Amino acid sequence: MPDDLGVAFDAVAAAAAVALRAFADLASVEPQVKDDGSMVTAADRQGERAARGALARHRPGDAVLGEEFALADGVGRTGRRWIVDPIDGTAHFVNGDDRWLVLLALEVDGVLEVAVAAVPAQGRVWWAVRGGGAFAGTVDAAGTVSDARPLAVSPPPTDPGWPRMGVVPAAPFQLDTDRDLARRAGAGTEAAQWPLHPALLVAQGDLDVAVQTRASIWDVAATTLIVAEAGGLSSGADGSPDLGNGPRVFSSGPGVHAGVLAAVAARRP
Repeated sequence: MPDDLGVAFDAVAAAAAVALRAFADLASVEPQVKDDGSMVTAADRQGERAARGALARHRPGDAVLGEEFALADGVGRTGRRWIVDPIDGTAHFVNGDDRWLVLLALEVDGVLEVAVAAVPAQGRVWWAVRGGGAFAGTVDAAGTVSDARPLAVSPPPTDPGWPRMGVVPAAPFQLDTDRDLARRAGAGTEAAQWPLHPALLVAQGDLDVAVQTRASIWDVAATTLIVAEAGGLSSGADGSPDLGNGPRVFSSGPGVHAGVLAAVAARRP
């Protein structure tokens, strides 16, 4: 019986396999717009079903919360809940942009314990176990992980200017509210263009701050634990560490984090 991290890798690999097949044949993908304005495809739904199937095989008593099917599986008597986003960044996915992710986290009695974030089209994966550190590696089409390396956030910036920052979502998928929040968070500094989700870049020391201007729990659960185990911080824009809907800030340390939260809270002139 695999441990929880092994189960997480198996479930992510199952979802990734579905998504990669669709990504290789984008002409057949027909995106739809959900009631909340976000985009969804058949691959999102099929990928979540695949992840749920893997979880059911290994952990049949656990609850599963997913973007596409909500809290539809598992009785959760154990206090264990898996949180899955089968394709994070569906707009990127349907546009042929390889930065979309598969995200999975395990929460036990309200505490994040395991997280995996894969970028299947780039063959890359990040993971963390509470108290065990955060790591990055490569992953092949079969879900085999190799070349693991530990992650660590960058040291506090010594430059008097504003720290390096990335914003999710990036243009052209931003709303007016996204742009307003990004301007306040950046305090006049342009956000960096990112080859990977900015929270993962914070975890590996390539950015100091990532601001996710709108998110649900499945968008941020995995990255929250990965950043924490790499030595960083995350919270809502109001400073609350709890997972929930709304903006979320990831950072390399308390000084930077406090500065960004203060800037976000400031009223526009």
